[in-house]
Parts: sequence; C-alpha cells; structure tokens
Amino acid sequence: MNILETKGLYHDFKGLKVLFDINLQVKEGERHAVIGPNGAGKTTLFNLITGTYSPSRGRVIFRNRDITGERPHELRRLGMGRSFQITSTFDRMTTFQNVRLAVLSKRGIRFNFFRRLENMHEVTRETDDILKRINLSAERDMPAGVLSYGKHRTLEISLALATEPDLIMLDEPTAGMSSEETHTSVELVRRLTEGKTVVIIEHDMDVVFSLADRITVLHLGEILATGTPEEIRLNQAVKRAYLGEAKE
Repeated sequence: MNILETKGLYHDFKGLKVLFDINLQVKEGERHAVIGPNGAGKTTLFNLITGTYSPSRGRVIFRNRDITGERPHELRRLGMGRSFQITSTFDRMTTFQNVRLAVLSKRGIRFNFFRRLENMHEVTRETDDILKRINLSAERDMPAGVLSYGKHRTLEISLALATEPDLIMLDEPTAGMSSEETHTSVELVRRLTEGKTVVIIEHDMDVVFSLADRITVLHLGEILATGTPEEIRLNQAVKRAYLGEAKE
C-alpha cells in the first residue's frame, strides 16, 4: 500500500522548468531515498511534497488524501514530519527544551510557565527518554547553539521524529558531517525509523545504499529509475547520469 504518491507533478520557477511529470510512489513502512546529480530537482520535489512550494501542475497524495498545496503546519497535523538540510532548532533554548516543544506539540499541549508543574511530569519523562535514545542526555541542559555540528543535526532529526509522524521526510540528514558523525547518524536513523515510512534526500551513496529499501533517481527534472539498491547499482543509465559521476 502506498502512503505517499505524486501524480503528474510539474514545477517551474518563472518559466524555468524544474520537474517534469513526476510519478513517485512510496510504500508504507519502507525507507525510500531520492537521489540525483546537483540540479536534478530533488529539493524542489521535497519542497512540493512538504508544502513549501505548490506545484505548477499535478497532485500530491498522502494516505489517499489530496494534500496538494497544503501548508507545512497542516501537513504536520496530518502526520508528516520533516527535517531540513540546514538545521532549524531554537539555538538559545536547551537541548531538553527543544525536544520538549516537539513532545508538547505531539500531545497538543501549549506550554506556558503557569501550567501546574505536576501536569508536566509525564512530558518531562518522555523528553528525557528521547534524549537518552538519541544519546544527548549529557547535553540536556546545553543551549542547542553550542552543540557540535553532528550533535546539532542529531537533535534536528530527532525533532522530526519526536512527534511520531506517519511519514518522515529527511533532507540531507548527513550533510556536512565527518565520516564518524555520518556513521553515527546512519545508525541513529536506522534505529529510530525501524518499521516507519521514511523519504530521504541524500547525496552520500554509502548512506543511501545502507539505509534505503528502494531508490528513485532524478535526472534533469525527470524520474530516471526506481528500484532496489541492487537494481539501481546495476542500472547503466543511472551509472552514466549519476553514480559514474560520483566516482570521478
């Protein structure tokens, strides 16, 4: 069963055509990677799905509901969570406070300083549990802005997961990370998304092939191929368009 589909999706910027007739299907419970050379249209597709842009033509379907043009906050309410290529945390707030906001959002609670403390104990326990799972308990009371780059990215990814969305959209989760940080992040994503539906835009082929159940390759604004990691590895058109370039 498909949890996400795009049907005949087109997009252009002031007459410059970026995406052409994109028909993407994401199955429930799979990790689906979207890859392609720079300028292939990956980020534009991501932004169309997550409501940042509205398509020039075509539809986006989520759980059999047409969500074309819905705003990001509406999609969060429907069960779609996303991370960004550029970190988007509240840097002056502590790591704990950032995660707590996500927990409060999931529970539909608006935080204020006058809420009775005992009513927040369960929220605190859940927040600390998340920090433990993402290995940031030691940084609990540190401002997010002073975290190392890798830990900052870990926090940002965890915020997308903390609301327990039905569909998780991860935009370049390992961008800018060292090899060690990338390995840690991949293991974290694998562990936290077990059994969940995930769409990942990622440039690192090692990350893609280690995480993805299926891969869609974009090239010049069109879908070039979709298949398992092994099928994509063996696809000659993909090698010419992308994988071969990555080896140069």
